[in-house]
Amino acid sequence: MVHRIQKKISYMDLRQIADSGQSFRMAKLQDKRFSVISGEHYLEIVQGPGEDHAAERSFTFCCDEEELHFWEHYFDLEHDYGVYINSVRKRDSYLSQAARAGSGIRILNQDPWEMVITFVISQQKTIPKIREAVEALSRNYGTRHETVVNDDEGEHTVVWYSFPTPAQLSAASETELRELKLGYRAKYIFRLCQDAVEGRLDLELLQRLSYGEAMTYLGSFYGIGTKVANCICLFGLHHIEAFPVDTWIEQILMAEYYRKRKKKYDSLPKSKLYQEMIADHFGMYKGYAGVMQQYIFYYERVRRGKVR
Repeated sequence: MVHRIQKKISYMDLRQIADSGQSFRMAKLQDKRFSVISGEHYLEIVQGPGEDHAAERSFTFCCDEEELHFWEHYFDLEHDYGVYINSVRKRDSYLSQAARAGSGIRILNQDPWEMVITFVISQQKTIPKIREAVEALSRNYGTRHETVVNDDEGEHTVVWYSFPTPAQLSAASETELRELKLGYRAKYIFRLCQDAVEGRLDLELLQRLSYGEAMTYLGSFYGIGTKVANCICLFGLHHIEAFPVDTWIEQILMAEYYRKRKKKYDSLPKSKLYQEMIADHFGMYKGYAGVMQQYIFYYERVRRGKVR
C-alpha cells in the first residue's frame, strides 16, 4: 500500500534539483509536487511551504514504507549540505551568490548504468532534449509499470517506464537508436550496450573504484570522454569531488575567475587551463568540489533565464 510519509528536511528544493542538470526523470506534476523515476522505483513527492533552505521543512513521500530508505539514499539525506554551504569562502562573491541561489540542491544517488547512457546522450543536447531522449529509450525498451498513488484528490494509477537494462537496450539496433533522434550518439550507445552485456563494461566493478580509477576505466570505452566520465562519476557513482566541465562551466571560469590570475593563465595552453583554474579556485573544497560545480551551473542557468 502506498503511504504518505512526512519528513522534515533542510537544504532541499525539488525544483532546484530538477533544474540542476543531474536528473532527467524528475518531472513537475503540480506546484511543489514532483514525480521521480529511478531504476525500478517510482515516487511522488510534495514539498511543503517555506523559502529558507537552512530551516527544516516538510516533505511528503508518497511511496510504500519499504521504499522510503531507497528514496532517503537517493536524495542523499544522510549528508548535511549546510556544511558545504557554510564552507564557501566569503571573498569568492560569485560562488557565495551561487551557493545561496542553489542552496536546495543535493547530489542524487542515481543508477550508474542509466547515468552512463544519459550523459553519453547529453553531448551537444539541451536539457529538454536529453529528457525527451531518456524518456523515449524508457518507453521503447524499458519495462512498463503501474503504481497506485494517493494524492489530495484520492487514489489514481500511474503508468511509467523504467530505464532499460543493458540486456533490454541491447535489443535495439544502431538504426533503431538513430530513429529516436540520438544522432551520432547512437553508435556510442549501441557499443556500450554490447560492452555491458558481454562483461567488458563491468558495472559492479565500476561502483567499487575510486574516483581516479573510475575516470580511467570509463575513459577506456568508446564514446566516453573526460566530461561525460566526470558526469557519470558525480551523478552515478557519487564521487562528489568530480567537477565536470562543459561549455557553460568554461564560460563561467573565464568570466568570473580568469582575470584573478590572468598573467598565469595567459601562459597556459587550453588543454591545461580549465583544470588549473579549478585547482586554484575550487581546490580548497577537497572531496566535494562537485557540489560547488552544481551551485555555479544552476546559478548560471538562473541568470540566463533557463530556470523559471
